[in-house]
Amino acid sequence: MIMAGGSGSRMKSQVPKQFAVVAGKPVLMHTFDVFRNYNPEVEFILVLPEKEVTLWNELVVQYSFNLKYQLAFGGETRFHSVKNGLEQVHEEGIVFIHDGVRPLVSVETIRQCDQMAQEKGNAVPVIPVAESIRKVKHEDNKAVDRSRYFLVQTPQTFQTEMIKNAYRQTYSPLFTDDASVVEAAGEKINLVEGNRENIKITFPEDLLFVEFQLEMNSNSSL
Repeated sequence: MIMAGGSGSRMKSQVPKQFAVVAGKPVLMHTFDVFRNYNPEVEFILVLPEKEVTLWNELVVQYSFNLKYQLAFGGETRFHSVKNGLEQVHEEGIVFIHDGVRPLVSVETIRQCDQMAQEKGNAVPVIPVAESIRKVKHEDNKAVDRSRYFLVQTPQTFQTEMIKNAYRQTYSPLFTDDASVVEAAGEKINLVEGNRENIKITFPEDLLFVEFQLEMNSNSSL
């Protein structure tokens, strides 16, 4: 399930960041490619805001994008968008839920998520915090042990029944990602090693990093 509900607000762009063109095509299409490279038989569900469907369809034609996918519309929050996407899932298996603006996820990260979810029901990729961090409360702040903290990435990966059952819960603002929803349903979350390049495009400089990495990856495969 590719979640593509972002806007261009922090990118200072009129074009939603998932449609920004890098290394020859829109970010979103690069994201599809990684999962296809992992397993050509992966079935895709694309979750888009309804107002962006026309633009996406124009890009599909312009870039001759021919991967098959089912389309679901985004909702009021990410929780509701994922819930809409899950309504398209009708078979038992493994569901990857991935941010469309993370085109640098590695095949190895996807593989580890798949294997862990097959074995234990779910998997969430994380990376260690590399910098010192401080906890701020009101006007006070103090250093904390960074070894106890990890940055969470996607694809957050689940056995079908587990994720569908979790999303039967009533929405809570504490649901910041899929793992928090599943955890609230009483499940233990299993962590796997992510890849540090797997950033979520948020700011203009992120596009430069992504373009550089995609071009490097393309050159290394020649």
